[in-house]
Amino acid sequence: MPVTKNPDSASAAGPAIILVEPQLGENIGMVARAMANFSLSELRLVNPRDGWPSEKARAAASRADHVIDAVTVFDDLASALADLNFVFATTARQRDGFKAVRGPVEAGRVLRARHGMGQRTGILFGRERFGLYNDEVGLADEIVTFPVDPDFSSLNIAQAALLMSYEWMKSGLEDETKTNFAGPDMKPASKEELHGLFAYLEGALEARGYFRPAPKKPKMVDNLRAVLTRAGFAEPELKVLRGIISSLDRFSPAMPRGDGSPGDDPRRLPAAAARVRKAEIDRPAPDANGDDNDAPPLGGKATDND
Repeated sequence: MPVTKNPDSASAAGPAIILVEPQLGENIGMVARAMANFSLSELRLVNPRDGWPSEKARAAASRADHVIDAVTVFDDLASALADLNFVFATTARQRDGFKAVRGPVEAGRVLRARHGMGQRTGILFGRERFGLYNDEVGLADEIVTFPVDPDFSSLNIAQAALLMSYEWMKSGLEDETKTNFAGPDMKPASKEELHGLFAYLEGALEARGYFRPAPKKPKMVDNLRAVLTRAGFAEPELKVLRGIISSLDRFSPAMPRGDGSPGDDPRRLPAAAARVRKAEIDRPAPDANGDDNDAPPLGGKATDND
């Protein structure tokens, strides 16, 4: 015997989802979860195999308890559809008869239009193993089918319910491409800033001998600028790139960041002076007797001559 509900509140929630003889509580719970994702709340069950209520369904619903708590159970399909004005039957295979067949996008819009006219609507889903019988499809007004691979057309009922719930939700958006959140709104970089990055990067690459052979430099510069202009960088992104290039330009493996002032970078000194300076930095301090720890023992030989 179905639980009495307020028709007005049910209508406000959108189409009812009707499952015919669902076998697993887990599938019922996942259908409830999919419904809650897209603002549907009225779930009707026709003769569920394992009875109702179901703790497995509640666990699988993942906190969509408001859908589980409002479930109504019917002994037969006709009773489950009695108060509805328009019903879609979902099926993956062609049926005999004269019913219109729609895809999910169009079906979602039809449901939204009828809902706007105050009609009670529903979407009918069949059993996990073989779907709906022909006489059950016959109780619906139209058919909705999904553009699936004909060689593997069977959908889990939770997957099918998710698809139709999504199309219902999307049909009510002013902009179907709208998202719940957006990326940062960043001001595009000015050409002056972009050209400044070009000049800085080219200078750093020139210092490191990147442009080889020299006659090819103009073409290499053109290619480099073409790559950097395609991205359409914003101001903050240019700052990140400039910081990266600056770090690579001012520091080196011989003088990593945090190992002295960038002005002391050995790359800025003659190579020989840099090696001498590094050797002086690496040489241990004399011991208490003033001896150099690197000197060989008295009467001995240097290590390299042993």
